[in-house]
Amino acid sequence: MTTTSLRTRLPQRPRLPQPVVAAILSFLCPGLGQAYLRQTRWAAALGLPAIVLALYVGAQLFGGVEVFAVQLLDPAFAVAVMVWTVIVGALRLGSIGHVYLLATAAERASRSVRGAVIGLLIAVVAMHGVIGYYAFAFYEAGSEIFVPADEPGATDPPVAVATATPQPTPSLEPGVTASPEPTPRPPTNRITFLLTGVDSGFDRNHALPDTLLAVSVDTVDKTAVMLSLPRDLSRLPMYSGGTYNDKINSLLTTARLNPSKYPDGPMGTLTREIGFLIGIQIDYYAQINLEGFEKMVNLVGGIDVNNPKWINDPAYDWFDGTYGFTLSPGKHHLNGRVALAYVRTRQGAGDNDFTRARRQQQVIGALRVKMTSPAMLQKLPDILKVAAKTIKTDFPADQINEIVALGKEIPNDQINQGIVLGPPYAYRPATSTGTYYLLLDMAKIAKLSTQVFGTDSNYYGQDTSAAP
Repeated sequence: MTTTSLRTRLPQRPRLPQPVVAAILSFLCPGLGQAYLRQTRWAAALGLPAIVLALYVGAQLFGGVEVFAVQLLDPAFAVAVMVWTVIVGALRLGSIGHVYLLATAAERASRSVRGAVIGLLIAVVAMHGVIGYYAFAFYEAGSEIFVPADEPGATDPPVAVATATPQPTPSLEPGVTASPEPTPRPPTNRITFLLTGVDSGFDRNHALPDTLLAVSVDTVDKTAVMLSLPRDLSRLPMYSGGTYNDKINSLLTTARLNPSKYPDGPMGTLTREIGFLIGIQIDYYAQINLEGFEKMVNLVGGIDVNNPKWINDPAYDWFDGTYGFTLSPGKHHLNGRVALAYVRTRQGAGDNDFTRARRQQQVIGALRVKMTSPAMLQKLPDILKVAAKTIKTDFPADQINEIVALGKEIPNDQINQGIVLGPPYAYRPATSTGTYYLLLDMAKIAKLSTQVFGTDSNYYGQDTSAAP
């Protein structure tokens, strides 16, 4: 049997009309349908801009989908993506429409041809509408998250800290009207953030930063250090001279109410002071509202933690008329409500600010794992809405992709966490009565700072032999 006779006996698939084939190709890439129809000039005019944009986006995606998605939090980049979306959408629509017009009158009158072309046009509008919606959600969130602080000096370059004294200085009036002249910062590969957890919402009429966590990342060695400061630290030597006699979690409010005494502004004062105490310059801050934290945990589907010890806090207030929080040791999957209790409770037997601070570090690590999961992409618009109301930072928006990419490169076993500046780094004075507060042992702080930050520590080179 000849090949020709075999072809005549086999059922033949109906061939798509030429305009439909060209429209599908233009749907895939503007200008491709014109190339199919040998309309070279039109193919180049419609296709080259889309190809250039596709190559650029491909290069951005090379670092990972998560990194590209986070980069969209930069409002300028999000606007650019929205513009690209409109341009490429217009090119696709124009390319599809053009190949339809190139068809014969009979082909254009065909229901199948018109139906296919209309379907492709609707698909283009829907696809680009979804992309534009996601990009706009990122734009809105980024515009609220990455905002310069509305207070003097809060986003200025940090003032270089002075040499720390090993013991608190004599008690002086808190706040000094002059800051030391900034000195050039020695070259370093380290970026340090101050994360503050503001415990507000429910029936509380205050917004104190009860969570103070310094996160320092070595960009070359790919290591990180997490160091928590208890909120009850008091009588603190100030970076600008004198002593702050109240608790450290009140410094933000005090600086806001007394701008003449604290010219660096509320957040500027807090970041400089903490950097001064721990011996490392704080580069940026991020403020998290714990009420929004609960919603965020729920949106990512909960977090997994390994609770190191029994938690039994009968006085824990759920703010719904009920009290008491209990959690057994071991692995647990926590929803937002329980995760918030896990990072807030501190009154149970054997529990305190120090154990709570370690749990807070643990939860941040667990949330980091969930947030970088590709499965979160479909929930991004909702997550972004909550994040916009929950997180504020002065970190440059156009560098967020770099810090996320760096975070992906740091293995969990290279994160030194669990450091809390409670005992033995701080102590309660034997003569103290009434209000509970802690004093820092600056000699021990200096030794710790040198151990974890190495030559980047401002204490490096000082004699810390007195610290056991």
